[in-house]
Amino acid sequence: MFDPRLNQLAEVLTGHSTRLRAGEKVLVDVFDVPPEIVIALIRKVREKGAIPLVNLQSNIINRELLREADESQYRFIAEYEMARMKGVDAYIAVRGSHNITEQSDVPSDRMKLAMQLLKPVLDQRVNKTKWVVLRWPTASMAQLAGMSTEAFEDFFFRVCTLDYAKMNVAMKPLKELMDATDRVRIVGPGTDLQFSIRGIPSITCSGDHNIPDGEIFTCPVRNSVQGRVQFNAPTIYQGTAFDSVKLVFKDGKIVDASGNNTPRVNEILNTDEGARYIGEFALGFNPYILEPMRDVLFDEKIVGSFHFTPGQAYETADNGNRSQVHWDMVCIQRPEYGGGEIYFDNKLIRKDGLFVSEQLNGLNPENLV
Repeated sequence: MFDPRLNQLAEVLTGHSTRLRAGEKVLVDVFDVPPEIVIALIRKVREKGAIPLVNLQSNIINRELLREADESQYRFIAEYEMARMKGVDAYIAVRGSHNITEQSDVPSDRMKLAMQLLKPVLDQRVNKTKWVVLRWPTASMAQLAGMSTEAFEDFFFRVCTLDYAKMNVAMKPLKELMDATDRVRIVGPGTDLQFSIRGIPSITCSGDHNIPDGEIFTCPVRNSVQGRVQFNAPTIYQGTAFDSVKLVFKDGKIVDASGNNTPRVNEILNTDEGARYIGEFALGFNPYILEPMRDVLFDEKIVGSFHFTPGQAYETADNGNRSQVHWDMVCIQRPEYGGGEIYFDNKLIRKDGLFVSEQLNGLNPENLV
């Protein structure tokens, strides 16, 4: 039986997120997902008069390709992927994974080579097309979230079909405040961090590019970051699981990094010069996402959280930092996670995960559900 929630989700992706128009070509790029969601997307694309193209991928097969990747292979892959990406107007990715650590045994030098050669394709997609990326719910995700499969599926559709238009309106006062802010200070357990965001625009994220969504991001002035930060949300990056990552900064650079797997943390941060500088700072406030589940598209939107990202800066909020790495690390500041405060130009903005001013109150959970 066809689940009607698939049509609702497909409408969010083709309507609110990518705003498809008649005649536009759309690449639907799917990884290990059931055919029903692909069919729902094809139908919604056609309803809008656009042209659907479909690419079916497998994480298991991608792992095998990556394990012995060589330059000639991925240079050729990058050429045809670039030609396809340049030929479309929009990109919709639905990414499932039966095993989120599928690439954990891919040699780091092979992963680095593939990422380097494919990066122009990513840049083309991010900067030149309308795009949205979505995780698909699986039993392994439910397990990581500590939920039954049925409960997680209900959670998934509730989160992904949130009223993002309402959220977008509530974001505007925070965007105005961030655009006018110079100094940011964040304090909490193991954290006393200071940096400037002066002159760098903030970007509202209300379902335009990621589903689920619910964040505003900007970028620190590259050399301004000072102090230390301790992240309390677990993360998976390049197929490896990390917990309790701690970073120390001096003049913008990460000068000390540790965690449950300190050698691997530093191996990633040594990928290139830009990997030890920050490319994104964001506040998360999706009211339905409460706990981390090692899936960054969900975890970076956790209500009452912020994330701080070593590596590549986005072109829309750019401090000039360039890197093959973009590693979102999340800290939750709600009381059950130890609390914390965020100050803009010495004024308290958020305490223990809740915005404190009436101006920003619309982004607190009770006003978004």
